[in-house]
Amino acid sequence: MIGALQVVASVTSLLLVVLILLHRGKGGGLSDLFGGGFTSSLAGSSVVERNLDRITLITVFIWIASIIALLLLMK
Repeated sequence: MIGALQVVASVTSLLLVVLILLHRGKGGGLSDLFGGGFTSSLAGSSVVERNLDRITLITVFIWIASIIALLLLMK
């Protein structure tokens, strides 16, 4: 059980890094490193931005739940 939760926490951690970097920047941040055309065409749509927000929040909740479960099991 602990091994499975460690895998879930690791995968969601990496996924969170990717999802956060995909968010639209409010100025010359890390999101501009991917190129102007990609981020401006992808992040320009409000539907895409809302879906990215939802996916990020769901991933955050899964990550938090797996960390709490790991803490309780290792106690």
